[in-house]
Amino acid sequence: MANLSIFVTLILISILPYVSLSFSPDSPTDRRVLILLDDFSVKSSHSIFFSSLKSRGFVLDFKLSDDPKLSIQRYGQYLYDALILFSPSTEKFGGALDLGAVLDFVDSGHDLIVAADASASDLIRSIATECGVDFDEDPSAKVIDHKCYAVSENDGDHTLIASDSFIQSDVILGKSKIEAPILFRGIAHSVNPTNGMVLKVLSASDSAYSANPISKLSNPPLLTGSAISLVSVLQARNDARVMISGSLDMFSDRFFTSDVQKAENPKYEKSGNEQFVSEISKWVFHERGHLKAVNIRHHKVGEADEPAMYRIKDDLEFSFEIYEWSGKSWEPYVANDVQVQFYMMSPYVLKTLSTDQKGLYHTSFTVPDVYGVFQFKVEYHRLGYSSLSLSKQIPVRPFRHNEYERFITTAFPYYGASFTMMAGFAIFSFAYLYNK
Repeated sequence: MANLSIFVTLILISILPYVSLSFSPDSPTDRRVLILLDDFSVKSSHSIFFSSLKSRGFVLDFKLSDDPKLSIQRYGQYLYDALILFSPSTEKFGGALDLGAVLDFVDSGHDLIVAADASASDLIRSIATECGVDFDEDPSAKVIDHKCYAVSENDGDHTLIASDSFIQSDVILGKSKIEAPILFRGIAHSVNPTNGMVLKVLSASDSAYSANPISKLSNPPLLTGSAISLVSVLQARNDARVMISGSLDMFSDRFFTSDVQKAENPKYEKSGNEQFVSEISKWVFHERGHLKAVNIRHHKVGEADEPAMYRIKDDLEFSFEIYEWSGKSWEPYVANDVQVQFYMMSPYVLKTLSTDQKGLYHTSFTVPDVYGVFQFKVEYHRLGYSSLSLSKQIPVRPFRHNEYERFITTAFPYYGASFTMMAGFAIFSFAYLYNK
């Protein structure tokens, strides 16, 4: 028995460092990231990106994608909070990792970055497809643009793209404008326009197309113009975030530090790649756009305690607080479009909440003249932000028999009719009895 206790203790000690570092929505710090590589040379060729992650407090674990000991779970607990796949050519992951395991990782609320290139395998393409984007079916195709290409002595086929077609979202790309174009060399993918969870973050220009640069076109290319997405992101319903890039070079030190000149445009001393990748990775890893709601309260006007139920026509106050994770601490979230519904089968009251600019949202309203079981309901879904879905149930009762007004103003005509009838009956009786 003593040996069994020692064995269990050793197991707990061995997994405790991993479990204690797991991502918590209430305190998203000290997160572990597994980075899978085709070759360890990527670790040095993309060192600036990895160094930026380390400087932001991430614990990086580098492994080859075919490592036979590869695993992201142990004893039912995930060992990592995010996964970066910089292994575009891998045909099969090693160990216990496969397509299903990667998808389960995302389904459990964890984050994923996938970078592909012209050597992208069927496995990487399948992962992208399951995340809502489709790479060009032609394995030899690359993005070509004869108008918005990057001026380079070594690029005569115009596969080195200089793109500045960014999504207009401060929460995804930060408030600082990215001035220089992004260098991109890789493959194209498309996004279903009816899928509201997948967004194009970096698009190709109208003159771009996807084709084999060393062969003559026999048929029109399937992907052309702004329909080509270079970098896309997905925010799942469980708030897991995924980034899909058609270029692994986009993350490289060479592209980070290189100058860039878009055809017939001014030259920039440094490309926008480092700023772009840094800002979008902050969003993917919940360092921005991650919301939480706390201190949900409601009570009658003039009171402080939350009642067990309300009566129809009561005046009440409702409030709660919203905070956004800044990467280091929780900061007040300020917006003017947060709404609350007083809901039973359908919303009887819909109010836009006021804010004190310090994270507190509040409103007041009168309980409708309908009794039943209601809910305070907040559904907040905004581009780039994690979703807030709050509800709190409360019964609403009618007036008791002794709570109605003694004389109802709207019933005065009926009162008058009753007294008039009684007076008329008295006059008729007097006249009938005493009239000779």
